[in-house]
Amino acid sequence: MNIAVVTDSTASLPHELRTEHGIVVVPLHLVVDGQEQVEGDDVGTDWVVDALRRKVDISTSRPAPVSFLRAYEQAAKGGADAIISVHLSTAMSGTADSARSAALESPVPVHVVDSRTIGMAVGFAAVSASRDAAAGRDVDDVLERLERRLDASSVRLLVHSLDRLRRGGRIGGATALLGSALAVKPVLHVQDGRVEPLERVRTASRAIARLQALTVEHHDNLPEWAGDVDIAVQHVDAGERAQGPARTPADALSTKVETTRLSATVASHVGLGTIGVAMVPRIAD
Repeated sequence: MNIAVVTDSTASLPHELRTEHGIVVVPLHLVVDGQEQVEGDDVGTDWVVDALRRKVDISTSRPAPVSFLRAYEQAAKGGADAIISVHLSTAMSGTADSARSAALESPVPVHVVDSRTIGMAVGFAAVSASRDAAAGRDVDDVLERLERRLDASSVRLLVHSLDRLRRGGRIGGATALLGSALAVKPVLHVQDGRVEPLERVRTASRAIARLQALTVEHHDNLPEWAGDVDIAVQHVDAGERAQGPARTPADALSTKVETTRLSATVASHVGLGTIGVAMVPRIAD
């Protein structure tokens, strides 16, 4: 069976990975100071970073179902017998709902997966599904392995300010930190598809250290089936500060760590200075 993999632009997949694994990316839309653009290689994080610096209005919107339907039809024309469409958490966006609507009209079966997470955790999940499909596994097997990886994945974030998460309504239980946000550096994580508070740390350097330690701790407590791990350190206009969280896991776990920027859409919600670490385990076969 030929299985195609589709995801959305919030997965933050570098062009090289998308091309290598044949993953189709459906873009979200951004509106900056009244100007609407489709997120992509030419309209990316730089545009949003500039807007955040200028403190202009930014909003985002999910793809229309027709955008997914076109992607599904194209995959079918390319020989796909089935499609796995994996997307950011439905608790944060209606993107997966648009995919489900499009799936009803797709010429081949589409299995829409709510990743319950964001960023490169979604991207790594899509890559792993593509690898499994290329290895000849059937749809049910690919989906089961994908869900296991997602259940054992983690995303942790350091944000300079909670304001943008609050404005977008994507802050979850982290609203409890708003009153003391100036006095602490909140370490957040994605739990049950929402951004939630994890710890409060007094200084930026301690917050970075905790992010490093938590990454290693999560790795040490992965399920028995886990083998290698995919790790990405992502940031919004914080490339130098992201180097520490990238080096420590790479050295401690003897693994490659991707360092990349968060997608423009995610960046617009978390704000300047954000650093995040995503980890998705592979299954040891």
